[in-house]
Amino acid sequence: MSVMFGYPLDSKYILKKRKQLKRQLLEKIDTETGLYKKIAILGGSTTHDIKDMLELFLLDAGIVPEFYESEYNQYWQDVMFDNQELIDFHPDLIYIHTSTRNIKSFPKVTDSNEMITDLLEETFQHYVQIWDKIGEKYKCPIIQNNFEPPFYRLLGNLDFTDIHGRRNFINHLNERFVQYAAGHENFYINDIEYMAASYGLEHWIDGFAWHMYKYACAVEAIPELAYNLANIIKSLYGKKQKALVLDLDNTLWGGVVGDDGVNGIEIGQETAMGQLYSEFQTYIKEHKDMGVLLAINSKNDEENAIAGLSRPDTILKPDDFLVIKANWENKDVNILEIAQELNIGTDSLVFVDDNPVERDRVSQQVPEVKVPAMTAPEQYIRILDRSGYFESTGLSAEDAKRTVMYQENMARKKAQIGFADYTEYLQSLDMKAEIAPFAPVYMSRIAQLTNKSNQFNLTTKRCTQADMEHYAANKEYITLYGKLEDKFGDNGVVSVVFGHKDKDDASLFHIDLWLMSCRVLKRDMEVAMLDELVSKCLEKGIKAIMGYYYPTVKNGMVKDFYQQQGFKKVSEDEQGNTVWKLCAETYNKRNKVIEVRKTNG
Repeated sequence: MSVMFGYPLDSKYILKKRKQLKRQLLEKIDTETGLYKKIAILGGSTTHDIKDMLELFLLDAGIVPEFYESEYNQYWQDVMFDNQELIDFHPDLIYIHTSTRNIKSFPKVTDSNEMITDLLEETFQHYVQIWDKIGEKYKCPIIQNNFEPPFYRLLGNLDFTDIHGRRNFINHLNERFVQYAAGHENFYINDIEYMAASYGLEHWIDGFAWHMYKYACAVEAIPELAYNLANIIKSLYGKKQKALVLDLDNTLWGGVVGDDGVNGIEIGQETAMGQLYSEFQTYIKEHKDMGVLLAINSKNDEENAIAGLSRPDTILKPDDFLVIKANWENKDVNILEIAQELNIGTDSLVFVDDNPVERDRVSQQVPEVKVPAMTAPEQYIRILDRSGYFESTGLSAEDAKRTVMYQENMARKKAQIGFADYTEYLQSLDMKAEIAPFAPVYMSRIAQLTNKSNQFNLTTKRCTQADMEHYAANKEYITLYGKLEDKFGDNGVVSVVFGHKDKDDASLFHIDLWLMSCRVLKRDMEVAMLDELVSKCLEKGIKAIMGYYYPTVKNGMVKDFYQQQGFKKVSEDEQGNTVWKLCAETYNKRNKVIEVRKTNG
């Protein structure tokens, strides 16, 4: 199913078969693990087909959307005049689909510079009004299109540089959108300026489709637009990949190192093909710099693989990869071992291989892995880049050092082997934790964790950054993040707990979400977090803490977590959903191995 939604898209097929595809995708959805989200589409043009296409791409990612769709060109009125239907919808996310067609006035060649400056500000403020109103009233993420170039240039090339040009006006307007995004959390740009350029502006803009049906772009371009939009939404809700698993021969370099020898493979600046593969390696290296994990899965002798990666003219070196599987084992077997060694799910992997037979075997045996259809080497970057596997809605400091964190975790595992007593091993790590209420500096990472952690997640509640900021500001909530460092390095923010006081009984506290990164499992961080949570509850006069476990296909490891922490089971239904209770007043702190430093957040 996912193959037809890989890049490049078969737009004609998807548009034609949308109903059939939707039925098939709904049959695949697990009602327990599916992520249900309410998405409001506020359009300055006809949006029905965008909604249909967006629904397919989200369903394919395990997100089940419910839509509110504004009437044609009522995007501003729905927000500013408090459309009751939109209010009652309670959107989790609002997408504003506007385009250059929605710009009411452009500069005239007879206008003064002052008049054009005023016009730019007036046009910009038209959008700021609704963004600010949404932030105030709905407190949810906003996705806003920027503007595609105009379909004609009255001044020719001068249109770009002269203040009277439409091209110049749109460029300045887009820059104002960038400035707004930089100053506002939970605001994201759907970059249709790039989409139109990549698609081809003359094909993107269809005058007949606009005047006949009020489509802002050509019908066949709609899947491309919706796919790009879906990548943002998937990223917001943690539905993106974490690691690239790469073949070597004819993937990271030209030729076969075992046959051609280390000096015979094509890489570097000496040949056109060598330059092409070097460019691809540079692209992959940039992914590592933004936090994507790298691994090798190659049918090769390990000695040859290491030698190829150690050439002085390669961009990627052996140390760039967390796992190198260079052997003659089937690649699907290696994929499973890589996922296990990295301690991430197979659905977090992207497998890149030039060989269609290898790709097909991995797709058949490990269907959760994303397997792009790599074609000619000159298309490698284009295919990966447009697929949106690693779409980012924000970069945190921890993203940049993720590879180092995983390397440090592997060092911890090796160190553990030397200890017969596990408690002695934990004490040897010299662990120090920072546990405090949600802090603005970590809010992005906190939201990121809620959408990534699946194994140690009691309720698998998914939250946006806007949600987390709301909980942090609400006095009825207790919020805690946990950072952990040890002698091997800093793990960063690895645990999140929050919950609320009962509306009818102020002595009762409900844990809404408790999760922890797999990097620090079995390190007693959960004990330190509970110790602090109980302390915070007692400060607020809370006597009992209620915990909830909702089983999914991935979080079975925490089924008995509350029992292990001293909670007593209150109830359990047929689905395995359990309710637990802890008496805060009689709880004794149990953390013995982590030194905890508290801050005010």
